Amino acid sequence: MPAFSARDGNDLAYHAFGEGAPVICLPGGPMQDSAYLGDLGGLSAHRRLVMVDPRGTGGSAVPADAASYRCDRLVDDVEALREHLDLDRLDLLAHSAGANLAALYVARHPERVGRLALITPSTRAVGIDATGESRLAVARLREDEPWFDAAFAALEAVVAGNATGAGRAAVDPFFYGRWDAAARAHQAAQDAHRNTEAAAAFGAEGAFDPRATRAALAAFTAPVLLLAGEVDLNTPPDVAAEFAELLPNATFVVQPGAGHFPWLDDADRFVATTAAFLG
Repeated sequence: MPAFSARDGNDLAYHAFGEGAPVICLPGGPMQDSAYLGDLGGLSAHRRLVMVDPRGTGGSAVPADAASYRCDRLVDDVEALREHLDLDRLDLLAHSAGANLAALYVARHPERVGRLALITPSTRAVGIDATGESRLAVARLREDEPWFDAAFAALEAVVAGNATGAGRAAVDPFFYGRWDAAARAHQAAQDAHRNTEAAAAFGAEGAFDPRATRAALAAFTAPVLLLAGEVDLNTPPDVAAEFAELLPNATFVVQPGAGHFPWLDDADRFVATTAAFLG
């Protein structure tokens, strides 16, 4: 497994799939290793995917300083990888919570990013929040599913702030376009890929300055793809669209029938869209 040293000496791992010009891929979670991304539905047939294991996850070492898990401090890890790969500029793809890190990296190093693909992105770094009603409206699109009634009741409890652990798990089907055996297996594996201590520190006080990040993104003129899933409960399309409006050169795409992991729901469509953007 290839590795590199962060600026604080922490050893960080990555995995490479495919050939051609590299695309640096930042996983979500927050603070999950990259295994759940697979090869993004076959995107590795078009570009070399460099999948990062954030510090303290997967093959990357646990740091001595747990405060280094904070999102703004992880920007230095991305920059260290760019230097390790000897890239003047990088193409960057980020999923979910990884989009927060990508946004902060762009804010600090805009001249280093050639193309930016944000896949069903978290919007915390730019201060956009999904409302409970927005999530419920997306969920209602699934009312013909056999699991809908129980899952929707659990979601209403979550939105009302009355969720239990079991109740939160009951809404899992809403994160996938198809709640089939593959989706169940993917979801069951999620916790094994996450560092819970790191996840708690990721968004600690001081990690985000939405006003400053918005200003930096407004000045970022490189091409951006912002891909939302039509039925994504985590980042509903209206929230993703609001994020896209912050970027002057953004292409906003809603993948039909897709949830939070669009490469699982329709790999061919996801790859076609993303590969065309990345070139």
